[in-house]
This record gives sequence, C-alpha cells and structure tokens, in this order.
Amino acid sequence: MILMIDIGNTNVTFGCHDGTRTRFTARMATDRTRTADQYGAEMLQILSLNRTNINDIGDAAISSVVPELTEVLARAAKKITKKEPLVVGPGVKCGLNIKIDNPAQLGADLVCSAVGAAEKYPLPCLILDLGTATKISVLDADGAFLGCSISPGVVISMRALTSGTSLLPSLYFDRPQTAIGTNTVKSMQAGIVLGSAAMLDGMCAKIEKELGRSVSSVVATGGVAERIIPYCDREIIHDPDLIFDGMMSIYKRNRTNRKDKHDDQ
Repeated sequence: MILMIDIGNTNVTFGCHDGTRTRFTARMATDRTRTADQYGAEMLQILSLNRTNINDIGDAAISSVVPELTEVLARAAKKITKKEPLVVGPGVKCGLNIKIDNPAQLGADLVCSAVGAAEKYPLPCLILDLGTATKISVLDADGAFLGCSISPGVVISMRALTSGTSLLPSLYFDRPQTAIGTNTVKSMQAGIVLGSAAMLDGMCAKIEKELGRSVSSVVATGGVAERIIPYCDREIIHDPDLIFDGMMSIYKRNRTNRKDKHDDQ
C-alpha cells in the first residue's frame, strides 16, 4: 500500500491506497508548529486505529499547498516507510496538459484532482474542491486543464461572518429547511449553505457559457462537499477520494518498478 498525504491549509488528510482504491482516510489539523516526529506519531496512532500494519506500507506520496510543512510531512512519511516520498510538484510527471499562464504555479491538490477526474469521469468536466477555499477547475474535452476560479471557502466565510459581528453567534453546518430563515441561526445557515450551493450552480453555468457547451460531468471533493452539494440544483458527483486517486495515478507514472536507494540498507 501507498501512504497518501494531502497537506491543506486547514487539515492534513492522509490515508492508504492499495493501487485500486483508498482503504481509509483521516484528518489531522494543519499546525505549522508541529514537528515531523509529532506528525509521524499521530499518523502511526491513526494507522493502528484503522488496523493498518505499517509493514504493508511500501512508499508514500505527498500533495501540499503549505510549503513550510511539505518537508516536515516528508520526513514523517520517511520515518514510517523508510523511503523518500514522492512530492507532487514541478518536475514530476503527471500526464496533465496544463494551459494556464504559468503551469508551475498550479497547486498540487488541483493537479491531483484533475488527473483523477480525467481518468474517472466523462469530459469536459468541472471539479469542485470545497475546502479552505472553494475552487472550481475546468477540464476540456481532451482532459486539458484550462483554469479555475477561487473564492473564500465555506468555513472561512462562516468564521468571518461570526467573528466580525457582535450579535451573530458561532454555528456549525446544519440542514437549512428554507432560504428564508426565521431566526438568526436559521438565517445564517440558509445564507451559508444555500448561498454556497447557489454560487456553485451559478458559477458552473457561467463556465459552461464561456466554454460554449455543457460539460459532461461535475464532480465535487473536499472537506465540506457533502454538506453543500445536496442543495445544488444540478447533478454533482461526490468523490471524497478524488485527490488520492489522482495522486496514485501520478505515483504510478513516476515510481513504477522503483527501487529506492534505501532498499538495500
């Protein structure tokens, strides 16, 4: 199995992929003050909770949008696998035709999700990544990455709303019954959940208008996707393992028949 680690601004998501599917996923809080030993110890505990034998983990791959933690998690992964992990980034073969102004600037998470979507779903395709930021990526009919939109994520918006106003309470997601809230909490939940869903529907429609055609599939991933997409009007596929599936494809492109320099030690 391969240890997969996706380092985001809010959470570090990791799990094990057997080459066909993700066996399990778990989340740790992103903490820039933690050491490799601390992250490694927590991952070992979670692996044990999921009844995963570390001797069955042969290598690791990392996607990161937090540069100061990339090396930290790489060292943690190396302590577990005894091998240098594959870090998705410039110079790594991904098989994705990136048509933005500077392809090297495309985040590793967007690269992985695009590779996964291009292999799994009909094209053209829109990828909704609902995490710290809300990102909508566009793949054309040939699987080329055309670009994306980025807006504040649902959790960021909620925190900004509650922290910047004295009378609005903190709340967590709930299922809003109507768009017209009858008290403060219901009104906020309607605005945050239904408003986010409406934004996704609207942005997808605008992107299709720019493309001059309807897309064949829309897929959503990310930590809050399952709480928002049920309220969207259009059909959206929820794929929580999309980034890991793409990362596994990239891993196979770069590490097939790999013999690590540590194997003989």
